[in-house]
Amino acid sequence: MLLAKNYFIIYAKWTLLLCTYFPSLSLATSKCQDSDGRNAADWAILYKAPAQAQGKLLTAGAGAANWAPNAAAVTEPNGHSFAKALEHVIAANVDNKFISYNNHPPDVPKVKTKSNSKGVLMMDITGTDAAAWIVHTVPGFPKARTGYLFPPAEVQKGHLLICLTIKEDQIDTIALTLKFATPLIYYNDIPDTEMNSRPNLKKLVSGESRVLPPLAVTKDTTTEAAVGLKVTIYSKGEKSRYGKSVLLSL
Repeated sequence: MLLAKNYFIIYAKWTLLLCTYFPSLSLATSKCQDSDGRNAADWAILYKAPAQAQGKLLTAGAGAANWAPNAAAVTEPNGHSFAKALEHVIAANVDNKFISYNNHPPDVPKVKTKSNSKGVLMMDITGTDAAAWIVHTVPGFPKARTGYLFPPAEVQKGHLLICLTIKEDQIDTIALTLKFATPLIYYNDIPDTEMNSRPNLKKLVSGESRVLPPLAVTKDTTTEAAVGLKVTIYSKGEKSRYGKSVLLSL
């Protein structure tokens, strides 16, 4: 009995060690997160004022007037909502797959594009219905699969980050709106098996984004919760009056 107990203790210690040092072995993070990144959230909004690294956070259930200080500076690699939400964007996980787009992609200087869209669209591919769409204003962010790094030069500027936890059946609707804005996709590891059932996502990733009149599209979606946040997406193409853009109404 004592021997069996010792084996159990050793096994438990090794399990804890592996989950701590090899996050890819843990469950995929494919949803928005609460203020300190300990629990999933239906949505989260972070506003970082110029020259301030911490910012203010608003999450589902907090109430429109209850902006609170972010749990940590946005430059910190953990301990706050968006660091956790991006956990398996910056570090590999076999279950979380995503596309990341930015008109100023990380480590690629002097890229010319008429789109100003920046964001991440991710999903759990195990059969668990878990997905999120992150829209933000930060150039060169995030660096896919290379560790968390908020660009130091951007700390002096004001930025907005929005995370929406969505159902996976909303991914293709979002991809349709993104097609109009023709974002610069700098990372994609979503497998073909997931693409084949989502024609708009497949066209978006492959660059088939030719837009015929009308030159803009409006789509409604909701976050995952039973009484979720209604989101209206306005997307305009290159030849529209206002140029390429994706706007959210929450």
